[in-house]
Amino acid sequence: MASSEPPRTAGTRLAVQPISAAEHLAFVRAQPSVSFLQTPAWARVKTEWRSESLGWFDGGRMVGAGLVLHRPVPRFDRFTLAYLAEGPVIDWSGEIAAWLDPLAAYLRAHGAFAIRLGPPVRTHTWSADQVKEGLADPGVRRLTELAGGWTDPVGARVTGQLRDVGWVPQHAVDGFGSGHPQFKFAVPLAGRTAEDVLRGMNQLWRRNIKKAEKAGVEVTVGEDLKAFHDLYVHTAERDHFTPRPLPYFETMFAALRAEDPERITLYLARHQGDLVAATLLVRVGTHAVYAYGASASEKREVRGSNACQWAMIRDSLAAGCDVYDLRGITATLDPDDAHAGLIRFKAGTGGQAVRYVGEWDLPLRPVVYRAFDLYMRRRGR
Repeated sequence: MASSEPPRTAGTRLAVQPISAAEHLAFVRAQPSVSFLQTPAWARVKTEWRSESLGWFDGGRMVGAGLVLHRPVPRFDRFTLAYLAEGPVIDWSGEIAAWLDPLAAYLRAHGAFAIRLGPPVRTHTWSADQVKEGLADPGVRRLTELAGGWTDPVGARVTGQLRDVGWVPQHAVDGFGSGHPQFKFAVPLAGRTAEDVLRGMNQLWRRNIKKAEKAGVEVTVGEDLKAFHDLYVHTAERDHFTPRPLPYFETMFAALRAEDPERITLYLARHQGDLVAATLLVRVGTHAVYAYGASASEKREVRGSNACQWAMIRDSLAAGCDVYDLRGITATLDPDDAHAGLIRFKAGTGGQAVRYVGEWDLPLRPVVYRAFDLYMRRRGR
């Protein structure tokens, strides 16, 4: 679930310059795993931002790539925040300045007042059993308080190097904020069969998958985004979040499908003709992502959501994926916290809780950056 692994460079000066969408896509396809937020198609989804694809070159050889979304600053229209969500796709194991200094020079020369990026690099990993123990321990309130997790030395080194050269960490409230989550949950798939994954789930997940099968829930792959969106809006009203409009999903589906027919898939779970759950799966290389989900308030007992999840996991295995990414969680293990139910649900898959380096800013024009930061604080980001 970590970053892609482009060719490494040593002791050479890298150059950053614009590349075409075709060059960008060719580079992405050569990597084992890339976030879908770093594909050229994502630029066509985020139409409210100006976008460009950039490449890192060692001589004439492209060794890295990134999708940059440019966000204008209110009252400073000629300056932008340059955002690389879950990217860029570079070798994060080496000297970071060799990669990020030419990026900063290019973006400053082209009107950016700051860069925000989210290195696809892990810092810590905790097993589902460790998460379960933490949820049951009254003395543990956060993932970061758990003993025995695995620490990634690359993540620690990236964090230290970013801080040393002036990057500023963006601390989202309990793992969620205006950007992308720092804590996620994922199910490793490499070298496993569907039976292995099922055995790794807790008893409740296995029972719910069996319940759906016995109840006759049918999961199909389709293109009825209107049906998905109607259920998604219902879910938003029930769970108190703001839904995205239907045109957003229509654009997302069309853009990702145009880039690769298997990039995005809609799953629809029905029971006796009634739509009880729907999900969107996005896949880039060996990385499968549960991107969006919706469920009906009626017929909860037939477990349509578990049926959708199980179908997506099996299809991800069949496609040769190494990881099934359930996306964001918060760091809380406090049973009284409303977010604890989310991590409990995802931990039932038998996967891993993962902490990433998080999002970082590099101010390029400090006065404009401070004005932007103040503006965002006043509007609650």
